[in-house]
Amino acid sequence: MAFLQDIVIQYGYIGIFLCLALGIIGLPVPDEVLMTIVGYLSSIGLLYFPISLVISVIGAMTGMLCSYSLGRKFGKPLLWKYGKWVRLTTKRLEKTENWFQRYGPWAICIGYYIPGFRHLTCYLAGMSAMSPRKYILYSGLGALCWCSIFITIGYFLGRYIDFSDYYASIFGLFSS
Repeated sequence: MAFLQDIVIQYGYIGIFLCLALGIIGLPVPDEVLMTIVGYLSSIGLLYFPISLVISVIGAMTGMLCSYSLGRKFGKPLLWKYGKWVRLTTKRLEKTENWFQRYGPWAICIGYYIPGFRHLTCYLAGMSAMSPRKYILYSGLGALCWCSIFITIGYFLGRYIDFSDYYASIFGLFSS
């Protein structure tokens, strides 16, 4: 994950914002690793912790709002048209929508901590036509907690972690 560290070192807060926004939209950016690296770089003085936290939350919210908008505009029509190819019947879609109507706000907050699920909740919120105000409230709360926790972990434990070997072994990537 040295490339993430290099991006953040070279581009600073803009790199954090873009990587996090694109990662939340669904591109393969290891968001937890990114946040931990941001915390570590804050601990050694390359970044300023409060600014890093604000930029991270804004990046996460940008990605989540883009995903929400895409889900709201294109989600249902795409699933109705192509859902049958992945065994998503109308009945299953209705079940999912009913579940999301009931548990959606909390799924958005808690979903941050489950890679893959965090991306799905954004699209589901848009597809289920959750009000934008409610969505922003719950996704903002989740983003603030999630970013705070992972940046703080990186801040206090980052100096003890060799990011390239540690995360490569966790994610099963090739280690150096």
